[in-house]
Amino acid sequence: MPSVFPGMNPYLEHPDLFPGLHHWLIIEIARFLSPQLRPKYRVAVEVRMYETADNPSITVGIPDVMVTTRQHNSDAEGTNVAVATPTSKPVQVTVPTPITVKEGYLEVKEVGTEQLITTIEILSPTNKRPVKGRKAYEKKREKVLRSQTNLVEIDFLRKGEPMPMFGDHIASDYRILVCRGNRRPLADLYAFNLRDVIPAFPLPLRPGDNEPVIDLQILLNEIYDVSGYDLVVDYRQEPVPPLSAADTIWADQLLREQGLR
Repeated sequence: MPSVFPGMNPYLEHPDLFPGLHHWLIIEIARFLSPQLRPKYRVAVEVRMYETADNPSITVGIPDVMVTTRQHNSDAEGTNVAVATPTSKPVQVTVPTPITVKEGYLEVKEVGTEQLITTIEILSPTNKRPVKGRKAYEKKREKVLRSQTNLVEIDFLRKGEPMPMFGDHIASDYRILVCRGNRRPLADLYAFNLRDVIPAFPLPLRPGDNEPVIDLQILLNEIYDVSGYDLVVDYRQEPVPPLSAADTIWADQLLREQGLR
């Protein structure tokens, strides 16, 4: 069963579902490209790892109780010691838990020389929040942009801060950036919204080579069907993160027409 949405399915942005979708897209893009790039190029699945807290917004909790002090005889003698009155029960708090995050991405390399030609990145939620994951990705992104390597950057997340670029005054839900190493600082930005079909784009290679066209809409629909997302998503609920007021009305009508509400 294909996705009921014409473009990106906002329900797949849920924190419980997007990590799996991220892996599916990495593998399916590699599977699609590999036979078209042989024998000159090969597609490598790479993994970026870093440590971060389980939830960057969590800090060590401070119990919301009043702390009182009692005057001891020693205070009168010149020793100022404040002693907290013990609470009868402890207050449960949450502390940041360091975890290792693994993010997959693709590299197109020249066979024989192993020269990196193109990097394909699919942004994750940690890439779009001001936490360690964004810093790690921005460092890698800057390294690519300083080189002659082509960059394809896919943003299927409405929430979070978009990656920096100049001359972009278009507000959009989703983005695909195609940045050729021999054209920088210029790049092609495919900006699209929830109601749009995901645009297809050419994979940048060496100048003069035939460039395969990546149709993420087809790949996304195949992933939705194979992974059985229709058996997991409850379309009676609102997506996470929530839609705008206008898109909420549009999505409600769409889902009712499909008999899902």
